[in-house]
Amino acid sequence: MKAKDVMTARVVTVRPDTPVREIAAALLKRRISAVPVTDKDGKVVGIVSEGDLMRRKETGTERHSSWWLAFLTLPETDARRFVKSHGQFARDVMTSAVITVPEDCPLNEVASTLERNSVKRVPVVRGGKLVGIVSRADLVRALATAKPLAEPSRDDRTLREAVEAAIRDRAGGPTEFIGVGVADGVVHLWGAVVDRPAKDAARVAAQNVPGVRSVEDNVAVFPPNIGSLLWAE
Repeated sequence: MKAKDVMTARVVTVRPDTPVREIAAALLKRRISAVPVTDKDGKVVGIVSEGDLMRRKETGTERHSSWWLAFLTLPETDARRFVKSHGQFARDVMTSAVITVPEDCPLNEVASTLERNSVKRVPVVRGGKLVGIVSRADLVRALATAKPLAEPSRDDRTLREAVEAAIRDRAGGPTEFIGVGVADGVVHLWGAVVDRPAKDAARVAAQNVPGVRSVEDNVAVFPPNIGSLLWAE
């Protein structure tokens, strides 16, 4: 399944000049915890979450640093905090470094993105423009409604064995951490390898097996320090 299969397509958005009070009202009315900020062309330029509105002067929750902490804090950090707690528009309070995924991103990569960045939702884009949003709740909903996996056919089992053999025989290093699944001739690769050439070699090896319709490559690359420990003799 892809991000587009589970995403919420009707997304509430705001513009950079939307007042903070309107954003807070929208979160409450729609019972959502964040809204993407888009420009006039539909490109995602930021996101405002409940966390961005927690420290506000209107509620008396803005941060007040002690004199000694203020002495240690960089002026630019203190300035950002001031803008965050006193700014009146989306552009003042939004998180600008927005993590997005393409609409054809596999769900396992979406889940990894949420975990790796400790976020609850991620905007889905097509050509840089917002087309939806996937939250943790959407992934749970997909699990609840997913159909049981069908038993692979004999042809798929045979094809999987051929792909596993091809990957084992290829050049590029150990393959113990590569998993292979086949459904209707489509090969799914997952796991991790020591470097990018090994990842590419596994994909190409699978693509060259007769009968393979396509390959979905979800193999990750170990960080250098982890890889050196795994393959050390």
